[in-house]
This record gives sequence, structure tokens and C-alpha cells, in this order.
Amino acid sequence: MKILVTAKRVPDPEQKVKFKGDALDQSAVNWQLNQFDEYGVETALRLTEAGSGGARNAGDEVIVVSIGPKDVQQQLRSTLAMGADKAILVEGSDDALDAELVAKTIKALVEKHKPDLVVMGKLAADSEANDVGQRLAAYLDWPQATFACTVEATDGGKALLVGREVDAGVETKKVNLPAVLTVDLRIVLPNAVKGVSAGAAYQEGPRYASLKGIMAAKKKPIEDTTLAALGVAGGARSKIVKVEAPPARKAGIKVASIEELVQKLHNEAKVI
Repeated sequence: MKILVTAKRVPDPEQKVKFKGDALDQSAVNWQLNQFDEYGVETALRLTEAGSGGARNAGDEVIVVSIGPKDVQQQLRSTLAMGADKAILVEGSDDALDAELVAKTIKALVEKHKPDLVVMGKLAADSEANDVGQRLAAYLDWPQATFACTVEATDGGKALLVGREVDAGVETKKVNLPAVLTVDLRIVLPNAVKGVSAGAAYQEGPRYASLKGIMAAKKKPIEDTTLAALGVAGGARSKIVKVEAPPARKAGIKVASIEELVQKLHNEAKVI
């Protein structure tokens, strides 16, 4: 199985946000791999391994792709150290991209590399747009399974059984490959992913890169390309025009009775 995984770098969510005019000041940002994309890489690795800590199944390949400036290679190297086989860096910048352009770029890469499966995080932590995977599936005319909490290869690796958390519990969908899969938080639980080869359960969470993996990552290829080289024309159709902090919350007040609370909610807050 050949799997293409998308990876985006995002600002560290623990870092204090600073503003520069109507935009975020990213001059001192600490960049890191988007958490859901890291889960996507872990999912792809588990699907192609012969059990926990096992070697890659013969003929299987995991390719990671990102769109961004040259220094995104740092995040791509981290995915190679986890165990991905190769990476692709498409030259671009966040302020020149939108969900549609990203989806069309991945579509072009799919047509070039012909993977059996595209794995994506359900969303990126910086924008939380949550629509690239759905757009990609529509452009490719492929089946899709979103918000996956479990994945199991079936039919000899020709299809996936995907568990999706819904209000009433877990909904199971079967999708034939090729397909688009977006993953949620619980996909990295010990028994959440089952590939074609049976094996022991994994440790919870995405794997840490070993020293051996870090050294091996230095020799793995990162292919550089551009939107023009991929035949992706046009620019972003939507853009962020202004970013501002939410207004400061007013201090709460105490009320002496339920009657007073109702009165304030009705007359002052006007919510009832």
C-alpha cells in the first residue's frame, strides 16, 4: 500500500500570541508539526507495518507532503525520523494559500504519485478550517472517511473499515481504496489501527523518533517542487483580511436569588 500523508507546520499553541497591525506577528514563532498531521503519519506507519515496531511490509511506502517555505524541511525531517520513506516540499506560503488551492495541489500530487490512500489530520490547529480533505475527495471523485478514530485494513488491503465517533457512539464505514481518510484524536490509541499484517498493540500516542530514525532521516530524500511545476494555476480565492484578539471578558457578578438572576438575564444580558 502506498500512502500519501499531508503535514502542515503550525505555530506552537502554547506560545503567547502577539499582533502586528491587523495580523499575527510570526517573527518569533516556534513552529511545530500540526498535531493531527502527526497522528496521520502514525496512522500511515501502522497501516504499513507488520505489527508494533515491525518493519515496513514489502512494497509499502509512506510519503509525506507539505506546502511552505524551505525551513518546513525541519518538520518534514521529523516525519522521516518517525519512519516515513520520503517527503515532498511544495514551495508556498500560508498567506498565499486557501483550502481550495491546497486541495488542488494535493490532487496534482496524487495524480503524479498514484497512492492507494491519502491520510490527513482532520484539521490544522492554526485555522481549524476542516475542509481540505473533503474538497480533495470531491476533486478526485474518491470515497472519503472523516474524523476516523479507528481504521482496519480489510479485503486483503483493498478496503478500510473506519470507525467514526458520532453522537450516538461509533459509526463504522467501509471505503474501498483508493480513498481519502482524515483522522481524529483517538486514532493513536494502542489498538486503533490494524494493518493487513497482524501484530501486537502499539503504545498510546504517536511514536518518538529514535536515534537510529533521526540518523536515517538525514539520508532520506525530500523532493522540492512548485505549484507551477505541478500544473496548479491560479491563486487563493479567499484570504484573511484581519486578525484581532477577542474582547476582554467582564468580571462576573453575584446575585442573591434565582429571581434576580432571571431578571438580569432578561433585562441586561437579554438572553432569555
